[in-house]
Amino acid sequence: MSLFNVYPLNPIAITKAAGSRVWDHQGQEYLDMYGGHAVISIGHTHPHWVQRIEDQLHAIAFYSNSVVMPIQEELATAINELSGKKDFQLFLCNSGAEANENALKLASFHTGRKKIIAFKKAFHGRTSLAVAATDNPSIVAPVNETDNIIFLPFNDVAALEECFAIHGKEIAAVIVEGIQGVAGIYEASIPFLQAIRKQCDDAGAVYIADSVQCGYGRSGQFFSHDIAGVNADIYSMAKGMGNGFPIGAILIAPHIQAKFGLLGTTFGGNPLACAAALAVIEVIQKENLIQAAAENGNYLLQALINTPGIKTVRGRGLMIGFEMEAGLEDIRKVLLNHGKVFTGEAKPNVIRLLPSLAISKQDIDIFLNRLNAAIQQLKQTPA
Repeated sequence: MSLFNVYPLNPIAITKAAGSRVWDHQGQEYLDMYGGHAVISIGHTHPHWVQRIEDQLHAIAFYSNSVVMPIQEELATAINELSGKKDFQLFLCNSGAEANENALKLASFHTGRKKIIAFKKAFHGRTSLAVAATDNPSIVAPVNETDNIIFLPFNDVAALEECFAIHGKEIAAVIVEGIQGVAGIYEASIPFLQAIRKQCDDAGAVYIADSVQCGYGRSGQFFSHDIAGVNADIYSMAKGMGNGFPIGAILIAPHIQAKFGLLGTTFGGNPLACAAALAVIEVIQKENLIQAAAENGNYLLQALINTPGIKTVRGRGLMIGFEMEAGLEDIRKVLLNHGKVFTGEAKPNVIRLLPSLAISKQDIDIFLNRLNAAIQQLKQTPA
C-alpha cells in the first residue's frame, strides 16, 4: 500500500529531535527554524513534556467525555491564568481546523445567523466551514462552497464598516488571524482589530480571533490579537498548544451560553492531550518563554532587516516572514541542502520563520550566519 500523494516532500527522513535541532536517519543534524508549522513551542522532546505524557500514560490514556476529567479543569484554569482571560470557558478538540469549525458553528448557534466575514488570503483550516472561510479556491471542494462567507480586504476598516452597514443583521461572526501566517506573515493592525470589535458589538455579531498559529505566546503575547487592547468573543488555539501532541481548543466568553449537545468530540480533551498541554504551559511559565519570544524575536527581526540581500521583513515575536531580492529566490533550498536549516515558505516567495519559543540567541546567530553564507553562495552562482 502506498501513501496518498498530497504532500510535496523533501527527501529527508527525520528520526530524532531535541530542542531546536532535528536529525535525519543518517545522523545529519539540522537547525529547526520552522517548528513543524509553529507546532513546536517549547522545543522538541522537552524532558518535562516527555515525563508529563509518560506519567499520564501509566495512569490513563483515554476515556470519553461522559465522565468528569479533573485534568481538563486543571488545563482550563492554567489557560485562563496564562492568557488573562480568567472568566472565559474552554472547549477542547483535536486541531486548529476543528477549533475554527466549532468557533464558527458556535457563533451561528449563538446569533441564529448564517453570514461569516473572513478576509483575503486568510487560512482557517481544511474542514468544511473552516475551508469555506479560507481564501484559497484550490482547496475548497464543491461540497464546501457556500454563499454564507463574505471575503473582505485585510486591514481595510472602511470595507468592514460598509459590509456591516449593508449586512449587519445577517452577520454571525467575523473571523480573523492576528497575524496571517500562510498568507506570508501579515499583521492585523490595531485600528482594524478595534473596528472588528466595535462592529461586532454594534451588530450583535461574534468576534472570533483565530490564534491557531499566531497564539500561545508566539507573538510575544499569549494572543497576538491582544495588541489591540480589546477582547474577542472566541479564541481558537491549536498548533503550539501541545508541542506536537494533537490538541486544539476554543476559549469562549462568558456571555456565550453552553447547553448539552451543542458541541461534542470523541478524542478532544483526552488525558494524554491535556497532560501534554499542561506541560507546555508549565514550561512556558518556568522558562519565561513569552518574554523570550518577544526579545529574541525582536533581535532576529532587526538582524534580518539589516541583512544585505533581504528585500522586506515582516512579523512580530517569533513569527517572521522575509522576502529576498531578485536572484536570491532559491534561498530556502540552499539553506536546507547546504546550510542544514529547516525554514517554511509562503507563496510566492516568502520565507517563514516559526522556531521554538525556547530557541536561544546562540541558535539565532547560527541561523543568521548560515543565512549570510547561503546569500553569498547564491550571489556567486552564475545566472
